[in-house]
Amino acid sequence: MSANIKVDENDSGETEPVQNLTDGFHLLIDALKANDLNTIYGVPGIPITDFGRLAQASGMRVLSFRHEQHAGNAAAIAGYLTQKPGLCLTVSAPGFLNGLTALANATTNCFPMILISGSSEREIVDLQQGDYEEMDQLAIAKPMCKAAYRVLHAEDIGIAVARAIRSAVSGRPGGVYLDLPAKLFGQVIDADTGAMSIVKVIDPAPAQWPGQDAVERALSVIKSAKKPLIILGKGAAYAQADEAIRHFVETSGIPYLPMSMAKGLLPDTHPQSAGAARSLALKESDVVIMVGARLNWLLSHGKGKSWGEPGSKRFVQIDIEPREMDSNVEIAAPLVGDIASVMSSLAAGMTSNWPKPPAEWLNAINEKRDANLARMAPKLDGNEVPMNFHTALGALKNIIKERPETMLVNEGANTLDFARSIIDMYQPRKRLDVGTWGVMGIGMGAAIAAAVETGLPVLAVEGDSAFGFSGMEVETICRYQLPVCIVIFNNNGIYRGTDVNPTGGAEAAPTVFVKNARYDKMMEAFGGIGISAETRDELTKAVNDALDSGKPTLINAVIDENAGTESGRIGNLNPQSVVSKK
Repeated sequence: MSANIKVDENDSGETEPVQNLTDGFHLLIDALKANDLNTIYGVPGIPITDFGRLAQASGMRVLSFRHEQHAGNAAAIAGYLTQKPGLCLTVSAPGFLNGLTALANATTNCFPMILISGSSEREIVDLQQGDYEEMDQLAIAKPMCKAAYRVLHAEDIGIAVARAIRSAVSGRPGGVYLDLPAKLFGQVIDADTGAMSIVKVIDPAPAQWPGQDAVERALSVIKSAKKPLIILGKGAAYAQADEAIRHFVETSGIPYLPMSMAKGLLPDTHPQSAGAARSLALKESDVVIMVGARLNWLLSHGKGKSWGEPGSKRFVQIDIEPREMDSNVEIAAPLVGDIASVMSSLAAGMTSNWPKPPAEWLNAINEKRDANLARMAPKLDGNEVPMNFHTALGALKNIIKERPETMLVNEGANTLDFARSIIDMYQPRKRLDVGTWGVMGIGMGAAIAAAVETGLPVLAVEGDSAFGFSGMEVETICRYQLPVCIVIFNNNGIYRGTDVNPTGGAEAAPTVFVKNARYDKMMEAFGGIGISAETRDELTKAVNDALDSGKPTLINAVIDENAGTESGRIGNLNPQSVVSKK
């Protein structure tokens, strides 16, 4: 893309020929499109407003949000779903800082994303002379992401974009920051020179095969197991090596536990799924095969009471990052490489007569799973009014079973914790949630990206507290007429709506919201469909109608304010005061 600039007549009165020039705006667009990056999530403003207009004019899809953090969350989820870096565009300083939260979250979750921010000029920033929204954004971004680059010359835009792409997707994926000072956009160079500066990245995430000795060591450890267990993490889902993972699981015959965003790699109803026997599987297993999962707080760091006696387990860990090994416990068989390559290597070493796990172990898992499911079934089939978490989620569980292609977004405390154990998933990468940090506020950004990147209907199941972080983006959903159905579990507060002010004063307790709020009216205000549901049947009908229509819908699901527990299932992380003040 170039801009033709006509030069004035010369001194002799003759008209100079038209010179073919381009500028930083067009070079950035060309660099992105050359690498098949055609969707931008962002918030317009100085100094990147015209860039958004020009990008849209060039055929790129530019989606404008109400807050940069949610645009960044959308870009991160786009990266997770596509294996290409999602793009987030922000203004300088405050806008950049808003996007930085999403960038850091993307890096923590290993989602490829590029945050592109306009910035003040270097000569003013470095002398701290007080420019408009002056901030050394590159220095601030570096500790929060995988890589950070600043571009000062238009002819370097192509190579900078290429470096950002490769950094975002190679090895362990993550977030990258690209700093573009305002004057860069207006720099003009010869169009032919500009075209030659554009780089098409070749093989940005090359396969990384594990060493054969590492493969043989892992197979030996697995074969020796009496009570083996496979744990599938969201890294396994990101890899899109679905068939290779299924082949390994089914050939080995080993029970598996999916982490929340890995649900659906194999259906949760698969006979080898140990999801409903999680506690037994973790505690009693003797060899644990970690596939794209980390032994972080979500798995109690691989130790403690939930893992049984110290030293009772050996771990086989598959990860593309060598430094992940031994992060919390000794790894008996580290397999460093990308998941597709490692799975292929393991499959090649598994003979046709590969031994299945002992029947005693499989029977123990199956009996525990069946007993837990049977105990839970009456709660999920209940029809209490007002609804509780089990009643409402039981209805949504049936809807997802009938509509397995639906993208499910989920966040909250109790809303998240109950949903990930109740709602079965049947297809990979259909469940999106708070990820490694457990951070609230990802909901609307994730829902928008899911709709944009897949074209599929989206069901966003939100706690009323979690929704508050990104609720204004319902206007964005309505503006772009996205097929998103939001269900808010409204129990009048954080965890519960029953706390009282201990002083006896009229001011509300810190965890209590406005009683009987009507979130559905928010959606109606922007032209969407708003419904309040007080019964299981009303909720079921409203969600099915919304998914059938494809229209932006928000359902205010009234939940008993007494339902819920402190901090969901991680209340132990919330310190308790032991000091009594009289």
